[in-house]
Amino acid sequence: MKKNFFTLIIGIVTTLAVNAQVENLSNSTKPVHEKEPPVDGYVVKSDVENRKVIPYAPIRQTDVAFSKRIWREIDLREKMNQAFASPKARLMDIIVEAIQNGELTAYDPTPTKNDPNGDSFKNILPIDQVMARLGGDSVLVEQYNENNEVIGSHYEMRDWSGESVLKFRIKEDWIFDKQRAVFEPRIIGIAPLITPQIPGAEVFTSATTATPAASNVDPFDPFAVQSQEQEANSSNQPQAPVAAAPAVDNFGPQVDATPAFWIYFPEARHVFVNKEVVNRHSDATGLSYDDVFIKRLFSSYIIKQSNSEDLRIKDYIKDDIDRLLESERIKKALMDYEQDLWSY
Repeated sequence: MKKNFFTLIIGIVTTLAVNAQVENLSNSTKPVHEKEPPVDGYVVKSDVENRKVIPYAPIRQTDVAFSKRIWREIDLREKMNQAFASPKARLMDIIVEAIQNGELTAYDPTPTKNDPNGDSFKNILPIDQVMARLGGDSVLVEQYNENNEVIGSHYEMRDWSGESVLKFRIKEDWIFDKQRAVFEPRIIGIAPLITPQIPGAEVFTSATTATPAASNVDPFDPFAVQSQEQEANSSNQPQAPVAAAPAVDNFGPQVDATPAFWIYFPEARHVFVNKEVVNRHSDATGLSYDDVFIKRLFSSYIIKQSNSEDLRIKDYIKDDIDRLLESERIKKALMDYEQDLWSY
């Protein structure tokens, strides 16, 4: 009898608590208080916010039978990677916000004596230098009075958005653990790639001698509408053969994208685990950025593997198509190693 009574009391308390949580939903008949804003929807997504990082299985050095370090890049313009650039949960904005809040540490990618490649997480990059590299550093704003005289000044942070970051670089190790008989990749670090602004690398175009009236007319277009003066001049002058236009590089000098900074992935997992990924097919994904990286739900291509000469793929292959084929060859070599371990 007592057990039934306590069960009834617990049921009533639980019902009241649930009703209190959903009281301010959009189907509520009571006015919404200012201290308790309405919930945006009918389901409160709290599972992602309360998740904890699931640690990797420990690996002993004596159990590592094979190890290969790989550098790869993720292009956000690919269809499979468009979730990383979603304005609702952009990966770059999440990383920068975590660095500004002190939840993540940014590391300097500049090569030094103790860090020849700049990706060994040895030199910490201050927050102001991080924003300066991204173009969001502070600017001086002057204050004026009615007579247009300067009466004061202060610094304000320049607006910055993660839309300019189109690629991420990943550094990872492929490890075969003979104790567990598992061949798996483990990400070490992630770096957003930016294109540095080099003075003098502007885009140059060929200057054409044209009158102001004919500046908007293409001389090589036979269907272009010409003015009466141009028609009279063309009829009086003999027709001369048109010389081929010189080839102009509309893209200017090619500048490779470089890492703005590096973040340590085991540290970033504690931030990514509470950030939900946007899915174009369903809003109820239940996937966090930690799940995306652990489960390898992204598309990428390899730019370098560990070798004795420390060469990148582009150091010994110049053609872009051949580089992609070399990247696929390295991927297949890793998969073939795992398949060759077993006999069926």
